Amino acid sequence: MIQGMGAKEGLPSCLHCFHFPAILGQSSRAALFLPQINLPAGRTMSDEDDLDDFEPESEPDQEDLEKEEDEKETEEWEDYKKEGEEFSEEWMPVPLTENMMKEGLSLLCKTGNGLAHAYVKLELKDRDLTDINLLHSYIHLRYVDISENHLTDLSPLNFLTHLLWLKADSNQLRTARLNELPYLQIASFAYNQITDTEGISHPRLRSLDLKGNHIHMVTGLDPQKLNSLHTLELRGNQLGSTLGINLPKLKNLFLAQNLLKKVEGLENLSNLTTLHLRDNQIETLNGFSMEMKSLQYLNLRGNMVNDLGELAKLRDLPKLRALVLLENPITDETDYRQEALVQMAHLERLDKDFYEEEERIEADEIRQRIKEEQEQEAEPEHDLELDQPLV
Repeated sequence: MIQGMGAKEGLPSCLHCFHFPAILGQSSRAALFLPQINLPAGRTMSDEDDLDDFEPESEPDQEDLEKEEDEKETEEWEDYKKEGEEFSEEWMPVPLTENMMKEGLSLLCKTGNGLAHAYVKLELKDRDLTDINLLHSYIHLRYVDISENHLTDLSPLNFLTHLLWLKADSNQLRTARLNELPYLQIASFAYNQITDTEGISHPRLRSLDLKGNHIHMVTGLDPQKLNSLHTLELRGNQLGSTLGINLPKLKNLFLAQNLLKKVEGLENLSNLTTLHLRDNQIETLNGFSMEMKSLQYLNLRGNMVNDLGELAKLRDLPKLRALVLLENPITDETDYRQEALVQMAHLERLDKDFYEEEERIEADEIRQRIKEEQEQEAEPEHDLELDQPLV
């Protein structure tokens, strides 16, 4: 029997999932009670096994990320601003209906003891919805796309305790707060009107997208509860500080297009590999430490760094391989490219260009000369200490 709702006792198991369109039945619950479908045999697996097999979208490499930024960032931002102008409009109430559910349901899975089936994927994108209260009955849903609607309330999702993947972009949400969803791994609330980061505490959450909102400060992100979070997207908000992002498991942090003047509170992110700070107001390169031992890619394009001496503050990042400082005043300095390599011998790429072998040899010679000069300066001081009388 195919089900789409109903109370549960314990966690359902899942054999395999199949891409079937939702079949239109006479039931008021849209294809919830249909004739038994014979499915291919396979091993029974629990929700936990099913979650382990679920893989999020692969992460693009850094060059792909930069190309995507250059090509899409301006267009995406303009679209967002246009949408923002429409937020003040009054929308006619459009509640979710059974017919919409029939059209949006897909991906058939076994549930419970394996004798019943349910559609676990739902797409309701761009339906002008203002109310999704009907969703509270569809407790087996795992993949939900409710983006590009006019939603202000996501509380019906609190009943979807098997949810793995959620996309709620481009609505009118003022908060991303939900009850703890034990299996949620990917959540996107981009381009809403969200003002804070409170109420996000899903223990298996890997990727959280909050770009294009109105967040001024990061608060409430508990590292004990978000101990699986590895990607946090906060681009295009109104952040004035990087404080509050104390998430030791974090690998990718996107903070471009905010109001940041400095980097602070990130010193202990030892697993961070990618840090995007493009298009802020950063003048100095304080806030980096040896504890950030995994950081490989740092994008500071479009900031206000103007002193070559600031580059020395990145010297203690042991794995930094790619640094982007385009559109900073510092790039106008004659020795900019050379000085970066002198300070960071392990750097492979500055801005768009890889370092050539000749540049490396020259930087090595400069470093050696500086070292010798420092040693020579230290010798007279050492001699003076030896000449001091012993008391």
